[in-house]
Amino acid sequence: MAASTPASLTARALLLDMDGTLVNSDAVVERCWRRWAERQGLDPAEVLTVVHGRQGYATMAVLLPDRPMAENHADNRVMLAEETADLDGVVPVPGAPAFMAALAGLPHALVTSADEALARARMGAAGLSLPETRVTAESVGASKPAPEGFLKGAAALGFEPADCVVFEDSEAGIQAGRAAGMRVVGVGPRAAALAPDVHVADLTGVRIEPTADGALTLTFAQA
Repeated sequence: MAASTPASLTARALLLDMDGTLVNSDAVVERCWRRWAERQGLDPAEVLTVVHGRQGYATMAVLLPDRPMAENHADNRVMLAEETADLDGVVPVPGAPAFMAALAGLPHALVTSADEALARARMGAAGLSLPETRVTAESVGASKPAPEGFLKGAAALGFEPADCVVFEDSEAGIQAGRAAGMRVVGVGPRAAALAPDVHVADLTGVRIEPTADGALTLTFAQA
């Protein structure tokens, strides 16, 4: 974390992305999207620069802007099935198990571009507890970078957007958190160049302490 970023934040609730934030699923994502890119005659390396954070159909729309959206949704269903079945290499982000254990009983929600089945599969493969409150692909009409998912997560927990802190790794996710009016903790290398409110290499240096008035104090170890 850069020395200029704050050493602590106070929130009432945390909204957590999954892939790249809690779970490292890059190996699966790259395998599945490389196959899709090759089928479309696209450069896999170029495709992989835009896939993170969005729902699959939204990524396809960026890459193939003239393609009928119905085809993107059809391919997205195939992609989700492939990703759900392929858990090879899915592991927790360093520090994620302790981070999730510290959140037990505290206000938090998962806000992911994965659908419910994929979220369950990947969180399970990484050995992480699945938050009771979840906003998955089925719950929203607009993918990140739209703020809908984070706004729904805050509402489900009963908090105003300004009281929530988002944990995200991708450009689309960080944009969504900002658009929702929330502060953002960027996790991992993708987030480093995106100027989140706080950046951490992983979750090992994040500490969560509930306060007497029901707030959560987040402290971040200096890198």
